Amino acid sequence: MVFRRLRQAFGVGGPSVDTVLTNPNTRPGLALEGNVNIQGGDHDVTIEYVELALVTKVEVETDDGEYDSTVAFQRQRVTGTFQLAAQQPLQVPFQFAVPWETPITEVFGQHMHGMTMGLRTELEVARALDKGDLDAVNVYPLPIQEKILEGFARVGFRFKSADLERGQLRGVRQTLPFYQEIELYAAPQYASKINEVEVTFVANPQGVDVILEFDKRGGLLSSGSDSISHFQVGHHDADGVDWAQQVDGWVRQAAQRRNMFF
Repeated sequence: MVFRRLRQAFGVGGPSVDTVLTNPNTRPGLALEGNVNIQGGDHDVTIEYVELALVTKVEVETDDGEYDSTVAFQRQRVTGTFQLAAQQPLQVPFQFAVPWETPITEVFGQHMHGMTMGLRTELEVARALDKGDLDAVNVYPLPIQEKILEGFARVGFRFKSADLERGQLRGVRQTLPFYQEIELYAAPQYASKINEVEVTFVANPQGVDVILEFDKRGGLLSSGSDSISHFQVGHHDADGVDWAQQVDGWVRQAAQRRNMFF
């Protein structure tokens, strides 16, 4: 067990912390479990609170360009104020709720390029905050999300990259201040009209909103532009639908509405 000494905020000889997750793998809507292990330093201290936060990297677009920002999007205090004696060991168990809209970082046994996720441990002592321990978290898709992505793969779409965009999606009940875009190269049968598609999932306890943004291929008499389609599916649909056929239907339905024919 490796403790991180909290020198930045509390000085040499301050307390140290090591958060240990029982299992770093999770899914949206589940919980992370583990222990925050705190080791007292050279002197007694009053710890105001211990707080956990899920953090990730979000792309922010401004008039001056784009930049990445680290965002804490779910917080949970696991203690109130308490006294920590010199050299005292303390173990704080926790159960941390993972929001339904949490972006996924893994799919088909592979890490998704461009995605980062971690559980950060923060301690406050005498109004000095130290963002101490950071533990990597792997977020796997819900069964319905995985089935839909399998459908895209079976049709012939190929993974390109994934990122998080700050903002709100129109017409979608969204609680987080950002959303995930999973970018896929177009399948060969659609490639004459579509460059790629961006898939966004916004999950809730009942199901998932699926937002598809198509990057159209510009032709001699047209310029490339984005087209967006919105679908809703329930968690119970995961095993009862031919998702390759459904995805093909979604793509063709979106194309017909915009006078694109394959």
